[in-house]
Amino acid sequence: MSRNTEVATTRKTFAQVLVCVGCCCGRTDKGHPEVPVDWLKQEWRRRLLPKKVHLTISGCLGPCDATNVVLVMMGDRPVWLGGLEHREHYAALADWASACDQAGGLVPLPASLARFRMERFHERQYYENDFDEDSCCSNEDAA
Repeated sequence: MSRNTEVATTRKTFAQVLVCVGCCCGRTDKGHPEVPVDWLKQEWRRRLLPKKVHLTISGCLGPCDATNVVLVMMGDRPVWLGGLEHREHYAALADWASACDQAGGLVPLPASLARFRMERFHERQYYENDFDEDSCCSNEDAA
């Protein structure tokens, strides 16, 4: 495969939900709320969601000060959530994924998760420093 060829996949989904269970998230021994990993996996399988909205249980996503972090990737629209404390918060994610499946595409995240949204990056810095998105993955330095 040529370096200038984009990689293609036939395993496309509507979205991907990444759930942090790293150094802090879900660590009840450190005083943080539990992340119901087994329940989430079972729920995703029960609802037949893996090929519609992919669930990934991840190591540390950061930022650790917003414990129990979730990243919802919807194409080029990442939504960061932090501070999820109860199974009902994770159930809202599963309900949303089911709604996407039933709609045949993306639907808005539920309003019940709005209070958990956070900005993860200083996005404006890139544009102020003339960040060129097309050259971010340049092969010029690859040997």
